[in-house]
Amino acid sequence: MPRALSFVVFFAVALTVAGSLHYYVWARLVRDLALPVVWHRVLSGLVVALFLSIPLTFSLARSSHGEGMRPVLLATFGWMGILFIVVMLLTVVDLSRLTLGLVGRFFVDAAPDDPERRLAVTRVLGAGVALVAGGASTLAARSGLTELIVKRISVPLARLPAELNGTTIVQLTDVHVGSTIQRGFIERVVRETNALQPDVIAITGDLVDGSVEQLAAHVAPLAALRARHGVFFVTGNHEYYSGAEAWCAELERLGIRVLRNEHVRIGEGAQSFDLAGVDDYSARRFGRGHGADLARALRGRDESRELVLLAHQPRQIFEADRLGVGLQLSGHTHGGQIFPWNLFVRLQQPVVSGLHRFGRALIYVSNGTGYWGPPMRLGAPAEITLLTLKRG
Repeated sequence: MPRALSFVVFFAVALTVAGSLHYYVWARLVRDLALPVVWHRVLSGLVVALFLSIPLTFSLARSSHGEGMRPVLLATFGWMGILFIVVMLLTVVDLSRLTLGLVGRFFVDAAPDDPERRLAVTRVLGAGVALVAGGASTLAARSGLTELIVKRISVPLARLPAELNGTTIVQLTDVHVGSTIQRGFIERVVRETNALQPDVIAITGDLVDGSVEQLAAHVAPLAALRARHGVFFVTGNHEYYSGAEAWCAELERLGIRVLRNEHVRIGEGAQSFDLAGVDDYSARRFGRGHGADLARALRGRDESRELVLLAHQPRQIFEADRLGVGLQLSGHTHGGQIFPWNLFVRLQQPVVSGLHRFGRALIYVSNGTGYWGPPMRLGAPAEITLLTLKRG
């Protein structure tokens, strides 16, 4: 399918979905509440305006390459996050009412239908949804825009040389530098990362959402990252939407080693372990030799040595376990970013967040260092991860 036609189809589908969600919110929180005429008109107009703001904002951002659009994009993305929270709450309420209604119909002698009582209940539930959504959205926005924790994880590795016990790796992932995450945030990440004095820094993909031409100045502070054994990067799916080859070259220019289906030695002689990196799991469809190839990345290594793998998507873990990886570091999931999205992520990925064991291998999945889309996080705070390797 031609790229232009593909974009048109995507845009049409996205608008249809957005329109359906806005209609659902309008139906439950405006129409069904039987509000006075003035309030009905005002709130109906507001819902329509919020819906139209989405395509209008993205059209303006596309035509201006996002320059000067950060406040507008924050507001639009913020509304999309609020919309998700409201829709999830309304869905829970509607499913609960449906279940109770079915129970009442088949198992309990139901009272005669009372329209006034039904309207009162609908209004109370609508007000409750609005209040809970408002509180949750406020907390989510505060977390997304200000919270960045240092998460400390201890990882036991059986093949780790005793001399390397206590080796530290700082993982950064899913920063999503772009129209709303810019240079100031990267400078903060660099300061906090360097303060940890890590032995290795690993950036596990989805660093950017935009071209080198657009974002080079915002990413430039990464050149100041310092680690005893170096800074390493593997591609995520968003690099392939942004020009992966150009970004790999730019990061190498900044002093960051890009691992594309290859491994390097961390340490000296017998007091060392292997660090491998693979392309994003979905990169093969972009052609030009891209795509995860773990067998190639491990070619020629001594299998008795400990092995840490950088792979953007957690689903790489199944092959990693078969091929003797001790620890895989991944991102991609954002920890779900906004609860309960983590439940949907679990349908695609074997791990959503945290340290888990798969067979002989361990995997750590970070919540991510930035955010994507809505500047919000609910139940999954952004993190800089400090992993300490222990001889297990």
